[in-house]
Amino acid sequence: MTAHSTPRPSRRERPSKPALTRDGIIETAVALMGAEGLRRVTMRRLAQELDTGPASLYVYVRNTAELHAAVLDELLGAVDLSPATASGDWRDRLVRVLTSYTRVLFEHPGLARSALVARPSGDRYLDLLDALLSLLSEGGVPADRAAWAVDLLLQFATATAAEHAAGEKDPADAEGEWAALARALRGASATRHPHVAALGTELLSGPGEARLNWGFHVLINGIPHTPRPGATGAEATGSADWTEPP
Repeated sequence: MTAHSTPRPSRRERPSKPALTRDGIIETAVALMGAEGLRRVTMRRLAQELDTGPASLYVYVRNTAELHAAVLDELLGAVDLSPATASGDWRDRLVRVLTSYTRVLFEHPGLARSALVARPSGDRYLDLLDALLSLLSEGGVPADRAAWAVDLLLQFATATAAEHAAGEKDPADAEGEWAALARALRGASATRHPHVAALGTELLSGPGEARLNWGFHVLINGIPHTPRPGATGAEATGSADWTEPP
């Protein structure tokens, strides 16, 4: 060693890394998604961000799918559940909760597509389910039907967000695809596709939020009148004190 060489610091002198925790891993994953997109939220990239090895993360998260589901659950904390305990028509309040959920996914387009197959199971997801079930119960929807209904309602909301979110797609490409669809519908042959030709403009009508709201109401209004397969008696006919929508 020469007089001018700088000694390398001892491992013992280096600042210790904070201990890994599941909450810390998810928090870092959420930040990483915001900075680089969901595609970059992998176990390897996350381990890099946390200055550790991927094997260390598997103690807390089994795989990338579980990681994405945990990220989704974390973001569900932004869903407005206050309509569940507010006053007013239960259907309108149910739509407000579902719309808030959809907006959260719109803000994170990559996650919207992942949410179609993700299986969140944390407290925030359970909070959302409980709020939806409480509103369906308030509306007199039989419990067995409500149990299936929440899945249907969330699927519609998630698919809508995944379909319309621009995500990582080039905005020019998305606009080009929409323009191509519009041309096809409006220019449909009245001979080969008479119904499409007659409704070409109508098929594209209406703002997205209005169509989303209408879709929720279609599902909600149909749920109390559609028994589950194999249901009998009161479960088949619905609640005795059910009030027809206006």
